[in-house]
Amino acid sequence: MIRTHAQAAAVSVSPLETLEERFLREMVEIRSLSGEEREVAAYLAARMNEFGLDAFVDQAGNAVGRVSNPDSDGRVADIVLLGHMDTVPGDIPVRREGDTLHGRGAVDAKGPLAAFVVAASRARLPRGVRLVVVGAVEEECVTSKGARFVAPQYNPAAAIIGEPSAWDGIGLGYKGRILVEYMRRQHVNHTAVPRPSAADEFCHWWEAVRERAEGMRPGERAFERVQATLRSIRTSSDGLTDTVEAVAGFRLPPGVEPDDIEELCKAVSDEHVTLAFRGPEVAHVADRSNVVVRALSGAIRATGGKPHPKLKTGTCDLNVLGPIWRCPIAAYGPGDSTLDHTPNERLSMAEYVKSIEVLTHAVESIACELCPPY
Repeated sequence: MIRTHAQAAAVSVSPLETLEERFLREMVEIRSLSGEEREVAAYLAARMNEFGLDAFVDQAGNAVGRVSNPDSDGRVADIVLLGHMDTVPGDIPVRREGDTLHGRGAVDAKGPLAAFVVAASRARLPRGVRLVVVGAVEEECVTSKGARFVAPQYNPAAAIIGEPSAWDGIGLGYKGRILVEYMRRQHVNHTAVPRPSAADEFCHWWEAVRERAEGMRPGERAFERVQATLRSIRTSSDGLTDTVEAVAGFRLPPGVEPDDIEELCKAVSDEHVTLAFRGPEVAHVADRSNVVVRALSGAIRATGGKPHPKLKTGTCDLNVLGPIWRCPIAAYGPGDSTLDHTPNERLSMAEYVKSIEVLTHAVESIACELCPPY
């Protein structure tokens, strides 16, 4: 059962549970589906203030915290740490079993966001640097409302996006995406008549689209290929008209644009088909030599690990912000991304604590490279 903020605050804290661990557990205990983040945003802003950040909830519903150390002229270079507060549906009883915290959002992505807040409170900043932590809304739906609201508010010198990469992993790139909504209406045929049914016609359409899409950019790795997935299909009839409605999703590698999929879907459709397209995002891959990747790699080595750069087949707010901000950027956070959206979502608290150490070190390194101490 997922508790409300008030219920979470009333839970007694084990003497073995640290402040940082309690912070994450309470975040996970607050239900926060996309579009329903108000309570967790208020909680997060309050806790960021307690951690020493100047925090507030912005007009989009994002929780924003800032730590600033301006230079003698009041100028600052922004480093933005942006994670998301919302989760997909599916109640997972929040519980601690040894080192492991179970619960929806523990991995995707309250663990990375909580690590951002704690690291921001610990990082020592040289003059001329402002650190901005954003808990964004609606990342788990195609709107990306929080990231899109934040995009014009800042012109950061560097950014880290909170996504599970494992404490020793770094997310360099994410595939693009587009969703296609298909609807076909046609007159009812008697089943004895040798004509394709509406469902048959959809199956023919889908097979043609998938085959052509997957052939756009063949590759050995999943990141290099178009992934076409049928998400839902529904048939209905009123006795006069048969209707088929379906939703398909496409994960797009670099070099394949959402417009390419739109053109393909339209090219194999006839006059009985209506198409709608949602959530277009272009793949984005960061330069592995940029200051953020170098700082994270150095921090992972400094804490006893070996950095593992990763190209992810999903999509996140890095796709939204990378092309707009055009600054050094990467994704980072504790957790196993294969547990995202699953009934088994869980996070090692030791890994969470380790990621805070990595982030603190990395933020300090980025800040010193951007604004060397006097």
